[in-house]
This record gives sequence, structure tokens and C-alpha cells, in this order.
Amino acid sequence: MIVGDLQARLVAALDRHAALAIAVSGGVDSMILAYVAHLYARTAVTAVHAVSPAVPAAATARVEAHAHRHGWVLRLIDAGEMADPSYRGNPVNRCYYCKTNLYGRIRATTGLTIASGTNLDDLGDYRPGLEAAQRHDVVHPFVEAGLGKADIYALAQAYGLDDLAALPAQPCLASRIETGIAVDAASLRFIEAAEAGLAEALPGVGALRCRITASGVWVECEKLPEAPERARAEAWIAALCRAEGRGFAGLRAYRRGSAFLRAAE
Repeated sequence: MIVGDLQARLVAALDRHAALAIAVSGGVDSMILAYVAHLYARTAVTAVHAVSPAVPAAATARVEAHAHRHGWVLRLIDAGEMADPSYRGNPVNRCYYCKTNLYGRIRATTGLTIASGTNLDDLGDYRPGLEAAQRHDVVHPFVEAGLGKADIYALAQAYGLDDLAALPAQPCLASRIETGIAVDAASLRFIEAAEAGLAEALPGVGALRCRITASGVWVECEKLPEAPERARAEAWIAALCRAEGRGFAGLRAYRRGSAFLRAAE
């Protein structure tokens, strides 16, 4: 059975450690890692979730619900990244400062080796958070086991974790703020409220992002809605922008990582 092989390889990677603190964001990768580690590995596992303005409330609720349902040992922490001016300045390597704060706080809180949900597919991207992971000796069991994103979704389906199997990629809310524009709690709350409202107004459009950019607030949809739906959604988000003193730039096709500006090498 293919899923059985995936699980066996992942458990073998986990069992190299007597105890682990798993950084659980609420996304499918870290949630499946915590699920497998708790249920099948000999490793003593503590799930650690950072509550932050950059983490959607739905992600925190998902972590707490699974921890309660499956009996995880769960610690909620404040990673402290919002107090770091290097993070708030939103440079091209913002994720480095985010993960540096996160891993430092987990280590201080638990004293354990830290495990992340990084998988093989993540290694092909520019991910400054991986440098922070290396500096904190974070282990990546999915990478060690040779598992990619499709394998993780296959495990979620095999375990009957339907909410995770249907969960799209959902990077932190700060990823919606264009590089160089400062990250602040008000902007993060605006993004969360905008995306929640738009998700109700535009069901079935796939990936949906509210981007704060130098040219204004853009809404991006994987599948652009039909004219009537689009007009209603644009009127709603335009009103929300006015109430927040922000300019609405328009609705456009979804582009992965479009708020991330990196100079050509």
C-alpha cells in the first residue's frame, strides 16, 4: 500500500528523536506531521502553535480542535515577531525574522528539538525561513522521509481527515503585504476580514488573496467570477477599503506570491 509506505518512512524519520516540539501552523503539512507523530511514532510529541495577528483565527481554531479531538499535548505561544522591527519592516527575507522569533520562543518554552512541516516541494522555492531553521537545528521529517505535498494530501485522505485533505495552501497573512510595506496588526486584521467576507461572497473561485500593495488593495482570485458576482464583490471590498482609509485597486487573476518583490539575480 503506497500510503503505508509513506507512513512508515515518516515514522522512521520521527523515531530518530526521543522527543520533538512540532511547530504547528494550522496548515495541512504541520497538522499531518503532528497527527502521525502523535498516533504512530514512539517519539514524545508536543505540538506548539503561535497565536499571532498574522495567523488567521480559523487556523488557530483548527489546531485547537484537532488537539482536543486527537489528544495532542498542545502549547499556545506568542512568538513575538510583532515586537521585532526587522520583521515589521517587511524586507525580502521577512520570513527569516518570523521563523527566528518562532523557533527561538519554542526552544525557550520547551527545550526540545523542533520539527517543521517543510516538505520536498518547499525546497525549490526561495524560503529564508529555512535559514532560520538551520540556525536553530530544526529537523524536517517530511524531507528526511522523501515526502512532497501530494504525499501529505494522500495521507490526509487516507486518515479520513477531510478538512485537511481539502485545505488549500494558506501562507501567513503577512504574505499578502507587498515587500517593503510595513507589517502592522491593523493591516493584518483588514486582510483577514476582507478574505473572510470575500470567501462568502465568491464561493468556488479557488485561491483568494487580498493584497496590500503600493498601488492599493488588490483582490486576486484563481477563477475570476462572473460579472454580477464580481460587481457585488468589488462594491463590498471597495466599501471596506474606504472605511479603513485604503484605496481599492481592483480584482485580478491570482498570482502566487505576487506581493513578494525580489530583485532579479
